Amino acid sequence: MVEKHIVIEDVDPIMLYGANNVHLQMIKSLFPKLRIMARGNVLRVLGEEEELERFETHMKNLRHHLLTYNVLTSEDILHIIKGERTSSESSKGVLVYSMSGRPIKSRSENQQSLIDAYDTHDMVFAVGPAGTGKTYLSIALAVRALKEKTAKKIILCRPAVEAGEKLGFLPGDMKDKIDPYLQPLYDALEDMLPVVKLQDMMEKHIIQIAPLAFMRGRTLSDAVVILDEAQNTTPAQLRMFLTRMGWNTKMLITGDLTQVDLPKGQKSGLREALDTLSGIEGIAVVEMSKKDIVRHKLVTRIVQAYENMERRTLNVEH
Repeated sequence: MVEKHIVIEDVDPIMLYGANNVHLQMIKSLFPKLRIMARGNVLRVLGEEEELERFETHMKNLRHHLLTYNVLTSEDILHIIKGERTSSESSKGVLVYSMSGRPIKSRSENQQSLIDAYDTHDMVFAVGPAGTGKTYLSIALAVRALKEKTAKKIILCRPAVEAGEKLGFLPGDMKDKIDPYLQPLYDALEDMLPVVKLQDMMEKHIIQIAPLAFMRGRTLSDAVVILDEAQNTTPAQLRMFLTRMGWNTKMLITGDLTQVDLPKGQKSGLREALDTLSGIEGIAVVEMSKKDIVRHKLVTRIVQAYENMERRTLNVEH
């Protein structure tokens, strides 16, 4: 008899063992020649060496499935141990899986254009109204790059438009003051990565979330860099950001030119960049529309109503 300790790394043991250890009991039943005991993230296994090696291989496959798809069912366990493809592995066009196991992929033609542009260009501008999936898909692409090891880190930033006097009235230190502006980025990441894993990556600076001002002076290499809400940058700010690009870096710049919150008379850096950089090799611009909105159906109607109102206002003025 041989005894081996197998450490479960990078995944939540609870997700692997299942609710009330239902997965663990199933795994034990599939390996009746072994004695398997679990304590935290360590499995103590006793049995013949050949069977132990077979068990360890299957546990690596189960861990890899959980890391990739963020879900593990009893059916998945059976398929993996039998050497068969799971339903998740059979899905096509999936970027990553949400924490609930939902496949995250394009849901419209323009969303697919964004994914294709990312795969073929180093810098992509995604412009369109709220709810079209610009930010969410961009973060999914970044998480995929991290999982596939085509990037070493993810850097996410947003302009804190009210970074002047209003910020000073918020309680807490600088991080507490800035976090409300960055919350949508945290929300998307938490939907794609386990909380413990996300916290660990942030502590190790594998994932960095910061306001745009913190980018000055940096060279961003081996990373996927996302600038969200770019319509609220000044021309100088966006120029500074774009020139941070280093080797083996992909940049995604998202924004909605109908929601500029800059002071009246201040030109949007995003608008100037689109005019200036149009047609440059290596840069792609993907324009999204209300047809790409994937939020509640009312969002599409709201966007349409505001467009109609703005059109009427322009007609009156002229």
